[in-house]
Amino acid sequence: MINPPAQLRTVLITGATGGLGRKAAETFAAQGHSLVLLDRNQDKLDSLTRDLNLPAERLFVTALDLRDEDALRATAEDVAAKFGGVHALIHLVGGWVGGKTLVEGDPKDLDLMLGQHVGTTFYLFQAFTPQLVKQGWGRVIIVSASTVPNPPGKTGIYTAAKAAQENLVLTLAAELKENGITANIIQVRSIDVENKGKGTTPDEIVAAMLYLFSEQAAKVNGVRIPLY
Repeated sequence: MINPPAQLRTVLITGATGGLGRKAAETFAAQGHSLVLLDRNQDKLDSLTRDLNLPAERLFVTALDLRDEDALRATAEDVAAKFGGVHALIHLVGGWVGGKTLVEGDPKDLDLMLGQHVGTTFYLFQAFTPQLVKQGWGRVIIVSASTVPNPPGKTGIYTAAKAAQENLVLTLAAELKENGITANIIQVRSIDVENKGKGTTPDEIVAAMLYLFSEQAAKVNGVRIPLY
């Protein structure tokens, strides 16, 4: 069991209302951290906020599309005004298309996946990385697919987007390694939200996040962690 951190911090979670995002929010809230929760669905955000039942001074919640660069930058300014900045980016925005060969693939699906995985990651890093640098301590974590290193057939559009997303994370790890900031990737085959014994459960993934968030993981940077 990882001991609670000596210093309470501010953790940003995207895709906060999904099964994994909700578990991450509950876990980091239970440790006493403040939360920035971002998602596109206002109703689900409202439900999560009620369930967390955190005091207003520990919570910032907003509904937005992370592909909207201007909205994300405005949100970053609002977060900085409230908390002074964030200490962690846990980026969990998902989305998958597949089942077609590259020849059969729809160009609209390519645009969708690149926007969902690469665009959101790029804009998130641009908006919030300066806050991590200002804090002098930071953790960046994404969840990616185990198929990225060796993609099977009929998954090319999705795995191409996830590979590009992973490279953004690894680039950030290299650029910020002297600033007390780490950036890492947790790879899974699938997320077993319903605990059916297939894939990796949210509990298992969040346990890995807690380790990466800890001081003990300060030397773990720019790596892919296979959790499958």
